[in-house]
Amino acid sequence: MSLPTRTLGRSDLEVGAVGLGCMSFSSIYGGFEPADVPAVIDRALDLGVTMLDTADIYGPHISEEVVGAAITGRRDEVVLATKFGIVLDPAAPSSRRVNGRPDYARQSCDGSLLRLGVEHIDLYYLHRPDPDVPIEETVGAMSELVEAGKVRHLGLSEASADTIRRAAVVHPIAALQSEWSLWSRDLEGEILDTCRELGIGIVAYSPLGRGFLTGTITTTDDLPDRDFRRTNPRFTPEALAANQAIVERVQSIATARGVTAGQVALAWVLDRGEDVVPIPGTKRVAYLEENVGASAVELAEEDLGQLEELSAEAPRYPDMSGIARSTRPLED
Repeated sequence: MSLPTRTLGRSDLEVGAVGLGCMSFSSIYGGFEPADVPAVIDRALDLGVTMLDTADIYGPHISEEVVGAAITGRRDEVVLATKFGIVLDPAAPSSRRVNGRPDYARQSCDGSLLRLGVEHIDLYYLHRPDPDVPIEETVGAMSELVEAGKVRHLGLSEASADTIRRAAVVHPIAALQSEWSLWSRDLEGEILDTCRELGIGIVAYSPLGRGFLTGTITTTDDLPDRDFRRTNPRFTPEALAANQAIVERVQSIATARGVTAGQVALAWVLDRGEDVVPIPGTKRVAYLEENVGASAVELAEEDLGQLEELSAEAPRYPDMSGIARSTRPLED
């Protein structure tokens, strides 16, 4: 079992068709103590999962530290991606804000390099555009990191079409990271069209609907006590019940194909185009192997037609009205 490769847009970043999201190597899903991070990452690399995606806010810092330790001795096999721009608010530790100032970009990059224990980052993302800082200024500072040899390629996360266009004028953007799954399709349309026009690859986070599409989450009782999904609109009892029809359709197709629901969900994302690389997160080798197996699942036109009809109830994020524009929930 080995992965085919894909190239992100017009860049020279060639990666395994499925990456590994490393947010779960922190406490965001209720703790990562049971995880053997080196074992998961070693197995990922053995299978051809070369893109490892983390961020300085995961922990904060914990994910970068454990990923850096785990790739010691195998750095040349890894396409290492990390993100900056979401920061904890010292006045309210439970809330977060966005910081895209040039000085913070430079400071954050140096911090990530130190924690990861590497000389360069292969793909450096702005985690969220800062509405109070022109994107040209942020990306301008990020381009200086490329010139300094600290970063190879630049990326954006959850950016609008206009922001993407303005950023690409300053420096080539290799990838846009955005949520994309059977129940999160906001990316489709103008944003996706813009990326493809400009030759920007798509890195799809939460391609399994934060675990929901695997069929293993039917009530909030299935989630750990400190799991952030307990505050997500799509994981309220009402939304979970309303969205069960999606899981049932996915599971029906999976049963007919002799695969798992998660593999069907991932196969759907992989089918969106050769410029798309999903990065499902997991703390367990068995689930990692299952995710890699999705690359061999071929969905029939009839399957794709059934899946195309699905749509999710409830928004992706909590209601942010009345909260400062620069504040966004951390969910990727």
